[in-house]
Amino acid sequence: MTFEELKAEVEAGIVDTVLACIVDMQGRLMGKRFHAGHFVASAWEETHCCNYLLATDLEMATPEGFAATSWENGYGDYIMKPDLETLRPVLWLEGTVMVLCDVLDHHTHAPVPHSPRQMLKAQVAKLKEMGFDAMMATELEFFLFEKSFDEIRKGGYRDLTPISGYNEDYNIFQTTKEEHVMRPIRNHLWTAGIPIENSKGEAEAGQEELNIKYADALATGDHHTIAKHAVKEIAWQKGHAVSFLPKWHPDRVGSSSHVHQSLWKDGAPAFHDPDDALGMSALMKNYVAGLLKYAPDYTYFLAPYINSYKRFLKGTFAPTRIIWSVDNRTAGFRLCGDGTKAVRIECRIGGSDINPYLAMAAMLAAGIKGIEEGLELQPPAEGDVYQGETGLIPGNLDAARATLKESAVMREAFGHEVVDHYCRAAEVELEEFAKAVTDWEIARGFERV
Repeated sequence: MTFEELKAEVEAGIVDTVLACIVDMQGRLMGKRFHAGHFVASAWEETHCCNYLLATDLEMATPEGFAATSWENGYGDYIMKPDLETLRPVLWLEGTVMVLCDVLDHHTHAPVPHSPRQMLKAQVAKLKEMGFDAMMATELEFFLFEKSFDEIRKGGYRDLTPISGYNEDYNIFQTTKEEHVMRPIRNHLWTAGIPIENSKGEAEAGQEELNIKYADALATGDHHTIAKHAVKEIAWQKGHAVSFLPKWHPDRVGSSSHVHQSLWKDGAPAFHDPDDALGMSALMKNYVAGLLKYAPDYTYFLAPYINSYKRFLKGTFAPTRIIWSVDNRTAGFRLCGDGTKAVRIECRIGGSDINPYLAMAAMLAAGIKGIEEGLELQPPAEGDVYQGETGLIPGNLDAARATLKESAVMREAFGHEVVDHYCRAAEVELEEFAKAVTDWEIARGFERV
């Protein structure tokens, strides 16, 4: 909706609340609920938030070691600058409208460089200087559970029961039973300007997939983030919990977030060459070669937590190797739409826990580097890619952190301060896990050691 439309609806008493939100490091919406009258009068220009919001962990703790903010520096303010182009109705909440905000330095009003939305904006701007637009799409996979968030939390996250009793991949009968949750998700998001294509059952009991039409990279990040937030809120309203944890049970498949990507020039697909056997332009081959070469450098942005790496198992449709193939779901990168104008590359490494802005920014940076270096793309792999032993995805968070820390490409793309900031975020996750005593350790060693 436009700002003028918002003012009219506030005047008419239709809208009384404006959610002003930033996107944090974890890809969550953080912000304030404004009385709509105050927002349209003055807060639409700017508001403020504590700068710890971009230096925290999943628990909202304030870990030490971040150069951008600290107890020593007093945890000052950032400016939240509403991007009025993102105004949209939130019809699953009464009388509410949402706007996304960019994060600016309180003193200089310059964009905060480690803000996820700004990191993506910077890569999009670089591509535009090269004459290209990045078109992307993400798939959201998640599990829907019988009980509510509160019931599950009070039960210690044990005895988790998905909403269905069997694999519901493409199963219409089972997903009919879930329409009390999925139908309002589709419809409310559509009304909010999110171009929902469909939902479907995924390859496990209680697993869902939500597909959103491709868009420019920044809009795709916005769509993904708002949709993920809406899924949680609408499921909560219906008395159910959902989880975007990539691997919640050792015997069940994980949840991914595949990212489709292509570059366009002057409104036409720049990845397409009708004379190529697979329809791939030379530009696309350079770009994909960059994605492959530098995948270890940016794996952290596709798998940011300890749990992220539990998903990478053979025979689960989650990849184990950094390799590309044609329409082959065993590979880390799958060529889709070969031979057509819709030719694109799908990265299958990212899990359902990705921050989409960070994931897309990192992949664009790698693809840009592949173009700049004129990298040659090796022939596609064939058959069961799981059987190979080369080009393995970093096996754990510490390995991904170490590779990011030494990455000249990521440091060139984002700056030393930004890379160091996210390396510290990985260290915080590792430090917290090191303190944990797991059920596995107790069951394995309580009596036997």
